[in-house]
Order: sequence, then C-alpha cells, then structure tokens
Amino acid sequence: MIVNRQARRSVNEVMKTLIRTVVAGAALATAISACTSAPGGTAPVKQRLQVRLVSYNGCDDMLAGLREHAASNVGQWGFGGPMPMYMTRQKSMEATADTAPEHSTTNTHEAGVDEPDLVKTDGNRIITVAGGTLRIIDTASRKLTGSVKLTKADEPAYAPADLLVSGDRALVLYRGGDIMYKTFAPVGETRYLLVDLSGEPKVLGTIKPQGTYVDARMVGSTVRLVTRSQPDITFPQPKENASEAEMKKANAAAVRRAPLDAWLPKIQITDAAGTVTKKTVDCARVSHPADYTGTSLLTVHTIDLAQGLTEAGTDPISLAADGDTVYGTGQSLYVTSNPRWWWPVPMAAVEDTPQAPATEPDPTEPTPSAKVTLSPEPTPTPTAPPEETEVHRFDIGHPGPPTYVASGKVPGRLLNQYSLSEYDGNLRVATTLNSEAQKTSTSSVYVLKADTLDKVGEVGGLGEGERIYSVRFIGPVGYCVTFKQVDPLYTLDLRDPAAPKVTGELKITGYSAYLHPGGDGRLIGIGQEASEKGRTLGTQISLFDVSDPANPKRLSQMFQKNSGSEAEWDPHAFLYWPKTGLSVIPLNTYEQNKEEIGAVVLKIDDSAVTKLGMIKHPVQRPKDGAYQPSIQRAMVIGDSIWTVSTDGVQVNDATTLAEQTYIPLR
Repeated sequence: MIVNRQARRSVNEVMKTLIRTVVAGAALATAISACTSAPGGTAPVKQRLQVRLVSYNGCDDMLAGLREHAASNVGQWGFGGPMPMYMTRQKSMEATADTAPEHSTTNTHEAGVDEPDLVKTDGNRIITVAGGTLRIIDTASRKLTGSVKLTKADEPAYAPADLLVSGDRALVLYRGGDIMYKTFAPVGETRYLLVDLSGEPKVLGTIKPQGTYVDARMVGSTVRLVTRSQPDITFPQPKENASEAEMKKANAAAVRRAPLDAWLPKIQITDAAGTVTKKTVDCARVSHPADYTGTSLLTVHTIDLAQGLTEAGTDPISLAADGDTVYGTGQSLYVTSNPRWWWPVPMAAVEDTPQAPATEPDPTEPTPSAKVTLSPEPTPTPTAPPEETEVHRFDIGHPGPPTYVASGKVPGRLLNQYSLSEYDGNLRVATTLNSEAQKTSTSSVYVLKADTLDKVGEVGGLGEGERIYSVRFIGPVGYCVTFKQVDPLYTLDLRDPAAPKVTGELKITGYSAYLHPGGDGRLIGIGQEASEKGRTLGTQISLFDVSDPANPKRLSQMFQKNSGSEAEWDPHAFLYWPKTGLSVIPLNTYEQNKEEIGAVVLKIDDSAVTKLGMIKHPVQRPKDGAYQPSIQRAMVIGDSIWTVSTDGVQVNDATTLAEQTYIPLR
C-alpha cells in the first residue's frame, strides 16, 4: 500500500508552526481582557481607533513603562497560559538574463510585492529549499546545477523555510524551532541566511534575530522582515500550594526587577568569514502605543539583497506591540494583531501530544490542540477579551528603515492578509466579530484613512451567524465569502469610502477559501463543496460572473469528492496563467482506502472550468516503504508545467500533460 508520508510530514510541520504562533499570542489575549467594551463586545468604532505610537523619553522612561505595563499584564503562568486549548490557523524576482522564457511567478497579494515561498523562479533557474538544503535547477538543461546545505548536523532538516530572491541573492527564512516553556513562549532559533547564487551557491551571512519570524515582504531588492519577541524574564518557581494571586504577585515582582536589556531585541550577524557581530536595538528606536501590554515587541528589519549585509546590519526599529499578520504594498507595510489566538486552560493536564488532523484545519474554527482533562476543582475560565484588531502602518517608500505613520483598531478579527487592502489613500479591513453575550457573529468591512487610520466608513451585517472564509479586494470592488451552512458571496461597492455598500449576494452550498481575479467580470474561487447542512464534501473550484455587481452568478464548478488542496489555505499553491487560462492546483483525494495524490490541471476560460487531467510524481521507494510525494507548487515556464515536491521537480508538457523530465531532489 502506498503511504503518503510526505503529506503527513507537511501537516505535522504546519501544526508545529501553529502551536508556536498560538503560544506567542497568549500575552496579547491577557492584555486585551483588561479593555472595556459594550455588551456583546460591540464598543463604538470611534473609541477603538484612538491609538497612536509615541517614542519613549529616553531609556529610563522606556524601562519604567515596560516594567509597569508588563507587571500589570503578567499572569500566574508568566506571559501566557499553561497551554493553549484551541488554536486558529491561517512577483517579481529579477531575471538573470533578458533571454529568460516566459514564466509564472509566486502568486502574491499585491503586484510588485514579493512574498516568501518555498520555491522561486526567474525563468532560467528554479531555486527551492527543502530538507535543510537550497538547490538550483537550470531550466534549459533541466538539471540540478548547484546546492548548499543550510542546516547543521544537529539541527532538524525538516524545519520549514521560505525564500526571497533578487538577482543572484537569495534570503532563506527559517521560522524557528519547537515550543519551549521557559516563559511559555517559543524560543526556537529564528534565522535568515543570505546566499550567493552566482556560481556554486554559498552562504554569505547569517542573521539571528531575537524572537520568532512573523512574515516578510520584498519590494525591488529590499526586504522588510517582521519578528516578534517577548522579554527574557525567568519567573520564580511557584511555591507548593501557592494560589493564583500569589503566583501573579511573584511574577509581577520579577518583572519589576527586570533590566531594560530583558526587553530590547538582540540581533546576531555572522559573515562569510565566521566573524560574529552582536547588536541590540537602541531604546531610541523603540516606540509604543498609548495603551500597550509590555509583554511583546515587534521588530522590523531591513535588508537590501543588492547590497548584502552592511555595517548597519538590519537597521531595526521596534514597537511595544504584538502582531501576527503582515500585508504590504509598494509604499506601505501593515502589521496587525489578531485579538484572540488562544483560550486558557485552567488547571489542565495535557495527556497526550497534539495529533495532526486528517485534513487541513478550517481557518476560522478552533481546532483542539491536545486532549485535555480538567482537575476536580477547575478555576473558572476568564471572560473572553473583546475581539478587536490593532493595525500599524509603516512607510516603506524610501531606502533604509521604515517610518511609522499611524495605528488604529477595528472590531473583530482578520482571517488573513487578504482581509486588508490599500487603495486610493484608504485601507479596507474585513473582520468577523463574535458576540459572547448573543452567541452569534457578524462580519463587516471598515474603511480607514491610510495616513491616520481613522475610520472613514463601514458596512456591516455580512453573514449574520457566520464567519468570513475568504476576502478579495480588486480596485474599488470587494468580495467577501461567509459560511456556516451555505455560502453567501457578497459583492461590495467601495467607490465612496464614506459609504461602502453591499450590492449583491449569491447563496450556494459550500464555500470559497481563496478568491482570485479571473479576468474582466470574472472571479475564481477555490474551497470546499458542502451539503445543505454545512458538511464539507471535497474540493471545488468555481468560476463566478461578477460583471453585474447586483447579480453575481456561478457559471461553472469543478468538484472532486473527498479531496483537499493546499491552495485552500495557502494561496502560494494556486497557479493561474491568464494567457491560456491554465490553472494547476495540488489535490489529494481519499476514497475507499485509496489515495490519489498529485496536482489537478484545469482550463478556466470566460465561461467554464474544465478538468484537463492530473500530474503525479513518481512513487518513491525508500527502505522503510513506498509513498507518493505530495505536489506543493506549480509553475509555467515556456511551454511546460513545472511541479515541485520535497522529493523532486517534474516537467510536463503544458498542452498534452505528457511527462518530460523528473529531477530528484533526494
């Protein structure tokens, strides 16, 4: 029997990353619980937008402020809970020659703003990183022409990594290691490696920032990297039978004794010769909102790949704030914090380790992280904090470090970066707000003025009792999918920022988890088909006619029963080639103890979605059993489709789908 070991490895890596992110967000949830709100968590938007970042009046002022705020927000377990009970989830590389064949690039949110991914191409080369090794494939000869090992012998080769590439320079982004419980925060090694691709690839330098990697964006050759760190404070061992109040008091005392150095983020840079330089963010480069927790700092690093590592290092600036979602345009970088990434487990004993789900978790529903048993006398669960998303905007339209512009808040929580869109001087933000009192939810779109992040307008009432599953803003128009049992696709008119409005609604079964522009008056959706009771049935790809905003229609649908696709939760896995209407999507089907693993090839034209066939990689036969590699990415280069798994790269004819070459990576 073929065992899909690679699919299981990929899911396990996703789950580990999710757990690390959840624990880091615990401090934010603790802090927000102190805020006030109207019944049902629906405080006026105007009140929630009064946020401004200001600098400290010197290092002494910074230390006093951080100590006091952090001490007020520390809990019995430190900066977080004992264990998260639930968690939620969620281009333009320069060509090396003018003769590069026509090719696709990474599917990104904004044109001209590249996003990290596990594979990049300039048409002449494919650069990929997997298993701790960066590899280069020449697309003309279709051969592996270079590789460099990036992990040490004692490091896990499966550690997830992404790439950004400009010319002959690559930046490899390692997210960090597993969860550690010194302060109930991830302290694994986050690092960025600068690699020279001009000949045999070699590492030019390594950057190790303090904290965990959040995300990055690249405009031109300049990369902005966002990391999140917590203060390095060791909390006292609780005394036997200590009460919650006693534990919190002892932890607060430890916070008030902590030096400024405990908060200031550190950066370690190693050059090609092995020389190590250690830097600390200067307190003059740290700002804070009027209200903040002091339990975490965001740091934005800047690296110009064309210049490499200079004396300025990463030119970092920091904010006394939290963040987990990054969105970027050519001029702006936004960092936002989701309001509730965890739910505390009082007096809980975790009996076994988290298990990977059979299918990818739903991006909006809580997923049990472990089997939890409560003690006979559990502590009452605290009231959930109000759901609100904090937004910070930075100006990146100039060389050097970004410049802070403004901050604001909106009710509710984001789904992902596609919930944000800057257009014509305004930021559109789509959120779902859950009402604990009314046990329901509703979604809204807020329009904020980009230079101040003050509210300009809003439209609400989307999907009463439902949650956002996907959002896409295209110019002055917006599309929003909510779901519980049926899928309302809403069309939004955003031409007047002060008076956005819903213009149309389409109710169908299932939902779209990702929306993609499909040409004039067309929208492509990929997600899950569902029964009338909301039970998911398998992957579906829909073509919508949105030429009439008042009357959106579904023109065509391809449905694969009992299947799932990585493209449903990671848009980088979605390939759409407008020139021919070709689309390639990873697809794993499970039916009657049989797995079909590969990538489905579609043709999406003006009126229909048509299945052309499947691409599969060869079965791998290591000593401990055979398995089918999962295809993760697809690219069009010239007249061929290139598909990538961690085990190999395959080339198929774009017209006939006939296999041309397979290049093993193991």
